Amino acid sequence: MGRQPSKVGSFMPQFFVSLWGICNCIKKQFIMKNYSPLLLIFGLLFINPHSFAQVLSNGSAAPLFNSKASLAGNEFDFSLKKALAKGPVVLYFYPSAYTGGCDLEAHTFAEFKDKFTAAGATIIGVSADDIQRLKSFSSNPDYCAGKFPVASDSAGKIAAMYGLEVMPPQPGVKDVNGQQVTHGFIPRTTFVINKNDKIIAVFSSKTDHISPDEHVKKSLAIVSEL
Repeated sequence: MGRQPSKVGSFMPQFFVSLWGICNCIKKQFIMKNYSPLLLIFGLLFINPHSFAQVLSNGSAAPLFNSKASLAGNEFDFSLKKALAKGPVVLYFYPSAYTGGCDLEAHTFAEFKDKFTAAGATIIGVSADDIQRLKSFSSNPDYCAGKFPVASDSAGKIAAMYGLEVMPPQPGVKDVNGQQVTHGFIPRTTFVINKNDKIIAVFSSKTDHISPDEHVKKSLAIVSEL
């Protein structure tokens, strides 16, 4: 007869596996109990505060800002405070110069600029494009046509003030000129601000499902009634 395997020998490996499992369980419980506050604090350090941002709504005070901007290819410092001192402001955020929807929106604002002026309203476009790119865009006769300024928010700070989260640069995205778009994208959103610094209307292509040119027409309808 063959030799019978030792019951003790077969038991011992299982015993140590079980013991190892129990020790691991105790270790995890100890770490969670004693270090969970530290883990929580450590995690909070890496939370993006903008991920909890809410888009500003009607009745909110419009955050004032200053930014490099361009009008007809000329760089200047835009001040929302100074613009509001003259009357209502249409502040529109758009993803990128020289891209389909943004080009249509800029062209439509330029087309209706005289009517906005008649209503006493200032138009200011804001994107994450750098100022050099906006100098070209602001003077291009097919888009802004030198009729209204566009401001640079390359760091996304102005967008964040209004509760808008900037989408990171997307690999392979090119503009209508075939140039690589390397900056982030601010969601297409328009804020109509009255002369008392209050937001009286907000339009978002994402949530309201409106086309770029509708941002212009809806904004004009509102400022015309002020």
